[in-house]
Amino acid sequence: MTLRTVEEQLADVLATSAPLPHEELPLAAAAGRTTAVPVAARVDIPVFDNSAMDGFAVRYADVAGVDDAHPARLRVVADLPAGTDLDPSIEAGCAARIMTGSALPSAADTVVPFEDTVGGLADSLGEITVLRAPRAIGAHVRRRAADAAVGTEIVPAGTLLGPLQLSAAAAAGVAAVTVHRAPRVAVISTGSELVTPGTPLRRGQIPESNGLLLAALAEDAGAEVVLRTSVDDTDAAFLAAIAAATAAGADVVITSGGVSEGAFEVVKNVLQGSDVAFTRVAMQPGKPQGFGRLAGGALLFGLPGNPVSSAVSFEVFVRPALLRFQGRTSLHRPVLRLPAAVGWRTPPGRRQYLPAAIDRADPSRWSVRPATAGGSGSHLAGGLARAEAYAVVAAEIDEVRPGDAVDVMLIS
Repeated sequence: MTLRTVEEQLADVLATSAPLPHEELPLAAAAGRTTAVPVAARVDIPVFDNSAMDGFAVRYADVAGVDDAHPARLRVVADLPAGTDLDPSIEAGCAARIMTGSALPSAADTVVPFEDTVGGLADSLGEITVLRAPRAIGAHVRRRAADAAVGTEIVPAGTLLGPLQLSAAAAAGVAAVTVHRAPRVAVISTGSELVTPGTPLRRGQIPESNGLLLAALAEDAGAEVVLRTSVDDTDAAFLAAIAAATAAGADVVITSGGVSEGAFEVVKNVLQGSDVAFTRVAMQPGKPQGFGRLAGGALLFGLPGNPVSSAVSFEVFVRPALLRFQGRTSLHRPVLRLPAAVGWRTPPGRRQYLPAAIDRADPSRWSVRPATAGGSGSHLAGGLARAEAYAVVAAEIDEVRPGDAVDVMLIS
């Protein structure tokens, strides 16, 4: 069988994925969701002209040109803490004590900080003496709508709502946002050899780790995990898990194991001939892949069972699909170009995704090295704990030498 390219397989995945319906949520419930429509400001930022310093609201004409030898004496006629709605009249020769964030009186145009007066805060009521002139009219004043005016787009559509985006929306007077529904994901690990971690192992058994891995990766990608289960290599057990995923309303079913060329490949055996296609992709690890739509409507990703293969396959195929479901504008991890700290071999004719660690000892010259001594072996689950990236090496390169520039996909 001819190997498919990664691009061919991913194109099929993305062509079958589309943004899910959207819903309106209050800001407090929208963290981790993706905007379906732009978020526009409902109030100006700042809402009004206000002071950027603790000091005195003045008329610039009263303090222009002053210095230690020619100070200006002003009468303090009001005290303006943050939140007050007072708008005192500031006549020539007068000032108002004002705190940071307080609305600037309509009759004032400049703020003199406490430190530019003789007594500062300790002598800030009654009469003050200004020793240094502000640099210009409007000094230390934050102007209304200088950051954003009503109607300005604050958060574009397709943006992940993190703490900074939510804060910006709140500052713009927005109480609720329209977001895409989170994709519901079911994770099914297959293999008669799998047992719960911590269980005493008999010969032939191994701890089940892919379920935790894939569920955590799905949640990190913004999905809601509605089912996580492990089944043995029997048709009945696998079909029961698929039925449970359907009953849970899964949009996506991710399986691990059972998609290769062995005699007990339960995922392949059960779904062969359905709308799920099984193929081989020119990548290492992760060559055997299954993808298609189940009878119930959910997309199925049949990933290989070795842990590194599952992790890499998720990053390359599943994560972009989950982000597409959420309407995200950027579907792929950031990639750096870094020199290799050491050399390593690569598989002939297949793109390599090598679990990697980044050496940041020299801030001006990061470098990358394999996370394990075993390279990209698909069974090296322990090395995943040290991986913070994947070194991605093109299929036509048969060896990476120390100092070679390598594409590095950041995953943490």
